[in-house]
Amino acid sequence: MEQNERPVPSIGAKGLVVSLMAGALTLVAMVQAAGLPSRLGFSYYTEQFLAVVLGLSLAIVFLVSDRGEKGRTERGLSGLLDWTLSALGLGLSLYVAVAYPTLVSSAMSLPWDALVVGAALFLLVLEGLRRAVGWTLVIVVLVIVGYGTIGHLVPGALQTREVAPARLAVYLAFDPNGLLGLTLNVAATVVVAFVFFGQLLLRSGGADFFNDIAMATMGRRRGGAAKISIVASGLFGSISGVVVSNIVATGVVTIRLMVQSGFRRTTAAAVEAVASTGGQIAPPVMGAVAFLMADILQRPYAEIVVAAIIPALLYYVALFVQADLQAAKQKIRPLDLDDIPATRAVMARGWVFILPFAAIVIALFWFNQRAETAALWGGGAALLIGLTVGYGKTRMVLRDLWKSAVEAGRSITEIIMISAAAGFIIGVLNVTGLGFAATFALVDLGQGSLFLLLLISALVCLVLGMGMPTVGVYLLLAVLIAPSLVQSGVEPIAAHLFIFYLGMMSMVTPPIGIGAFFAAAIAKASPMATAWESMRFGWTAYIVPFLFVFSPSLLLVGEPGEIVLAVLTAVIGVYAVSAAFVGWLHGPAGAMRRGLVGVSGLALLLPPGIGGAQTLWINGAGLVVLAALWLQARRDHAAPDATPEPETRG
Repeated sequence: MEQNERPVPSIGAKGLVVSLMAGALTLVAMVQAAGLPSRLGFSYYTEQFLAVVLGLSLAIVFLVSDRGEKGRTERGLSGLLDWTLSALGLGLSLYVAVAYPTLVSSAMSLPWDALVVGAALFLLVLEGLRRAVGWTLVIVVLVIVGYGTIGHLVPGALQTREVAPARLAVYLAFDPNGLLGLTLNVAATVVVAFVFFGQLLLRSGGADFFNDIAMATMGRRRGGAAKISIVASGLFGSISGVVVSNIVATGVVTIRLMVQSGFRRTTAAAVEAVASTGGQIAPPVMGAVAFLMADILQRPYAEIVVAAIIPALLYYVALFVQADLQAAKQKIRPLDLDDIPATRAVMARGWVFILPFAAIVIALFWFNQRAETAALWGGGAALLIGLTVGYGKTRMVLRDLWKSAVEAGRSITEIIMISAAAGFIIGVLNVTGLGFAATFALVDLGQGSLFLLLLISALVCLVLGMGMPTVGVYLLLAVLIAPSLVQSGVEPIAAHLFIFYLGMMSMVTPPIGIGAFFAAAIAKASPMATAWESMRFGWTAYIVPFLFVFSPSLLLVGEPGEIVLAVLTAVIGVYAVSAAFVGWLHGPAGAMRRGLVGVSGLALLLPPGIGGAQTLWINGAGLVVLAALWLQARRDHAAPDATPEPETRG
């Protein structure tokens, strides 16, 4: 569900065609999610439905890509090429949808139409992928597919079985393990459904409610503007799952508030970027990745959500503590009371927005519905609220239902392209045996050291994730990296959460931290400075994944006593390290105190499950040192000439 929302064309044939196809894409996906064809007695291959979705996505991406946007004002070959590729992508995909049963039954004999259509779709998807997310993933696909054709000639551990190029082309295009496979199916059902739900919630007034409840609860606190950003962006980000859209939706308000209250522009942009990015790891929705993970791991959705609770808590504790201490350091006071809405009034108008989430939870856990069907329940509740109640001056009309479908369809095209590319990669890994070879090679590269393997995997996650939406990053990494971690003995849920966290942080990590760059543009701050500061605010997402791989207690797995102890020490450790980053403990902290606070925090972060009794001694030593430093700092800054800032005002 992630990525940049492009301007909706409002005039011209191209804008009309794009809107119609985007709305049709969402409508087709919703019909599939609701199971209407089967209820009406129609039977078809899932691959036929996926071919229709792929065709609509290809048609859209060629018309709304950067090249296509310029084509609206240009004449000649450029605009004609966009229209030609759009028509070709749609036409070939519809041909596959209609002729799929025949193509599959005769695939082994490699008929000419299967070869031509398969090769053409491969090239069209790569060009659509390039236009959607740039060259990085295109190069990855080309390298893997190219290796699949020559890998049988390579001696050693990475040798593959020989597959003729013609057979590989047909396999990738039509086999359920290729283009029209699991990754595209999940994107075309679960992700589309939740993007549509997010659009309905946004237009029904949900985003305004999130902003108001954040202001009502946090506006009276020290550095309230930053805390408003954290709460609002975290709430909305969990639903939308689209980092850039979340930054734009909430950041235009919260970044301005932070700058006006006294935060530096880079700090304001970094807080917004990290808060919006972290919404994807916040249960219960987690930007739909939780549902993808449940499908891939074949585990209950509830198990994924429960495992994600503590890492998400630590992420936002670190962000909140740093924002609070930064406000204390800069003497940033709460917002003006006149600008803060009353909590009771906000809840009186907006309590109904609990209902869409309740509908999703009830559908999932009470009626055991599929994730995409649960999203439809939530979307139906949001639509009903928007049409009848709304929020403040925001009220939906029926035309907004179509607009939501169009925006959902446009937003999902990048994910569809990435999912299609992931299908190519999965197909090559399966048919050539490269997946097994790569897994063992990566494990061997770690030389028997799980930490070294995790470090290598983390670097790969950050590099592959640059410039890509998080859902797409996760799908790619689940294919390329997670199997090697599981093969090395890592708990599957821990392995998948590990790659998810590290891949997600590519949104704010230099040199291509797209989320940080968008927030910097709104704040009129330096993009690179914002990205570096974002890394500091989101530091837990780089560290905690290593910890829960070694100690699943942070994923709420294990004995209750060990879990409670691990969570308590981790929360205190996160506070200490965050205070060291800011350089504030009851007042300014000198270099010596700052270093000791940071070391004691790291000692507390070690979960008891990693080293048994020895780790407990390290935790205890860290706690004793931190307590002594805390008391000393309190005495130092409680002197008569000290003027500590109050936590609240009014």
